[in-house]
Amino acid sequence: MHQETEIRQALIRVAAGDGPILRGFAVWLLDNLAVVAFSSIRSLAAQAGTNPNTVTRLARELGYDGYDSFRSAVQQVVQRRNTRYGERAQALRHRSGADIWEEALAANLGNVEALFSAEGMELLESCIEPLLSARRVHTVGVRSCFGIAHYFSYVGAHAFPNFIEVPVTPGGILDQVSDASAEDIVVAITYEHYSVEVVRACHIARNCGARVLALTDSHSSPIAEGAWKVVRLPMAGPQIMPSLTAAFITVELLLSAMAARSPDAAERLLAFEARMERFGGYVPDR
Repeated sequence: MHQETEIRQALIRVAAGDGPILRGFAVWLLDNLAVVAFSSIRSLAAQAGTNPNTVTRLARELGYDGYDSFRSAVQQVVQRRNTRYGERAQALRHRSGADIWEEALAANLGNVEALFSAEGMELLESCIEPLLSARRVHTVGVRSCFGIAHYFSYVGAHAFPNFIEVPVTPGGILDQVSDASAEDIVVAITYEHYSVEVVRACHIARNCGARVLALTDSHSSPIAEGAWKVVRLPMAGPQIMPSLTAAFITVELLLSAMAARSPDAAERLLAFEARMERFGGYVPDR
C-alpha cells in the first residue's frame, strides 16, 4: 500500500492547490483512483468531466513522465490490493455479471493499451533479433502460466530451429535449464504468487550465463532481478487470478515479429502443416 499512499498524498497536495481545474480533477481521482487503471486518456477525461490535456497535466504534476507511467503505477496498486486468489474471488461475491463484464472489458482494454505503449513496443522490438540469433530459446512457466509458456514454445519450435519445447516431465525444468549457456535465452513467465520452480530456473539460468527474458507483473518480481530484459505485464482486472491477456498477446507479438524477419519460418510452418495433413492430424476441408 506504500505506493498507493504516495499517489494519494500527491493528489491531496494538488487538490489543495490554486488551479481550479486540476484541483477539481484531483479531488475526483481521490474517490475514483482505480478507474485510471482501466481507462485511456480520453475515456478517463470523459468520465471525470474534464479534457485529455488536463489528464496529462495532472500526471506530470504528480511527478510522472506522462499518463502511461501514471496509469502503470495505479495498475500496480489495483493489482496488489487483493493478491490472494481467494480474496479476489470474495471480491466478486454478489456482483452482477454485467458489472463484472464491464470492469473486465475496461481493464483488459487498459492492459492492452499499456502494452502497446511506445516504450512497450520498443522493449519487445529489442528482443526480436536476440531471440532469432540465440543458440537455443528455452521457455519456463508452470501452473496458470504453463499455457502461455507452452504456446510460445510450441509455435516457436515449429517456426524456428532454436526453440526448445517447454519441459513437462518431473525434473524437466532443471534438466533443460541447467544445460543453458551464454548463447541461450530463457523466457520465464510468472506473477505474484511467484512460482518457486520458475524463480529457481532463473537463478540456474543466470548461473549458467544464459540471458533471462522475464515476463512478469513487476520490476520488483524475483525473476526480474538480474534479468536480461523485463517485460512488465499489465494484469489488472476483477478476475479470480490476474489477467493473462497481455501475456498471451506479448508472446504472439514476439513470434509474429520474429517470423517477419526469419527467411525460413514460413517454409518450416508449411512443412509442418503438410505433415499434419498427410498423416491425418487435421480434419480434412469439406
